[in-house]
Amino acid sequence: MSSRRTIVIVSDLHYASDAEQQRWQPELAVIASPALRLLVRGYRRHFWLRDPYAHNALLDRFLAAAPRADLAVANGDYSCDSAFVGVCDDAAFASAQQCLGKLRAKFGARFAATLGDHELGKMSLFGGCGGLRLASWHRAQTELGLRPLWQTAIGRYQLIGVTSTLLAYPVYEPEALPSEREAWRQLHGAHLDAVGQAFASVQPEERVILFCHDPTALPFLWGQSAVRQKLDRVELTVIGHLHSRLLLWQSRLLAGMPRIAFLGNAIRRMSTALRAARRWRPFHVTLCPALAGIELLRDGGFCTLELELEAREPARCRFQPLRW
Repeated sequence: MSSRRTIVIVSDLHYASDAEQQRWQPELAVIASPALRLLVRGYRRHFWLRDPYAHNALLDRFLAAAPRADLAVANGDYSCDSAFVGVCDDAAFASAQQCLGKLRAKFGARFAATLGDHELGKMSLFGGCGGLRLASWHRAQTELGLRPLWQTAIGRYQLIGVTSTLLAYPVYEPEALPSEREAWRQLHGAHLDAVGQAFASVQPEERVILFCHDPTALPFLWGQSAVRQKLDRVELTVIGHLHSRLLLWQSRLLAGMPRIAFLGNAIRRMSTALRAARRWRPFHVTLCPALAGIELLRDGGFCTLELELEAREPARCRFQPLRW
């Protein structure tokens, strides 16, 4: 029997159901300023994604190209979240359901999935619309079968998947409904405790591969003593969220920048994350880009991770591009 195992990783699939595709440019619709709308249109067209609904075929290409794997991990963001409130919106739910259905049909019991920020809701980048919704949190679990925390052993490796939005909830709290904030605080504390227990269970001879959609959560994990005591066991942390290795490079360059609170919610959120980004380093972060990458570079794809069961060799993560 081979002493190696292969894991295939995909992230930020942003599948679009028919209902989401009917919402043409929803972010532009909530921006009041004509000048800002023009700026955002240019940003989307030339840098981010000209048409966020045009990349469903990449999921089928990934499923065809993915090698035989012992485990497949999807690292969050299954819909386009065009209402900005997560999967409590029926159109976004349909997108996530169709996306996860295709993944589960391909990989069966050899499949694990983390929650991304767009499953739970997130304010639009420029229009300040939407945000976290408890209804999305419940629906993601009960109807989509997404687990907030999962852990599986492969040889001497413990693979742990966490919910980044819950861990980083203090950053996201201004985006939650005031009536729901106390419930979110309780979920945040409970999830920190549960992740701490998962790390406490890691044995001295074992290594950890962590799956965390948004790296904003990593400083909050660092603040947990049970996690910090096992950081030397963390061989690799696979993140998504940033879509492109260009943005990961920029994030590392800007790590430690001041928090900016006067230029709107999106700038507050991103600058808060970057302020603490130096805490990412001990987690040994690697990015699984979005399937589509970004418009500027068209640098999307997926990753494969090769593990030696006895952990005598470092895990090998390789990027597999999907050009379009």
